Amino acid sequence: METKGPLTKALAIAGTVLVWFPILAPVFLSAISFIQGGVLRFDYLIPAELFPVALTGGLLLFWAAWRVHSQRSLIGWGLGVAVASLFGGQALAVITGLASGETEPVGWPWMLVLVSLAGYILALIATGVGGIILLRELFKHPASQT
Repeated sequence: METKGPLTKALAIAGTVLVWFPILAPVFLSAISFIQGGVLRFDYLIPAELFPVALTGGLLLFWAAWRVHSQRSLIGWGLGVAVASLFGGQALAVITGLASGETEPVGWPWMLVLVSLAGYILALIATGVGGIILLRELFKHPASQT
């Protein structure tokens, strides 16, 4: 039986907002910086720095998806890949010496860390898209009968 009650809707709304926040925050902050100072500054590390927010949102989304039995695969896999990519990239940065500054941020180690960060961001976007699809399903009006 599908549960589309207020709790599920609240979980889906809160989860979707929290998942998209780390993605949209650097865009918003860059726009403000550009408007105020005329210089475009984009911090591509903000999504990783806001990982606890994204993780909380992803878990709320997964809980809502589990209750409704919809979008569990997209949200679950997206969240899993995001976590694995972020922690894998951090482990790689520590192993190669990039995290401590022992190694210059150039070459293949730097590229691998950046690719893992990009994978994290793309997986987070996929989780957010799953949240939007879930919200559309939860708030879909039943077809009117004529």
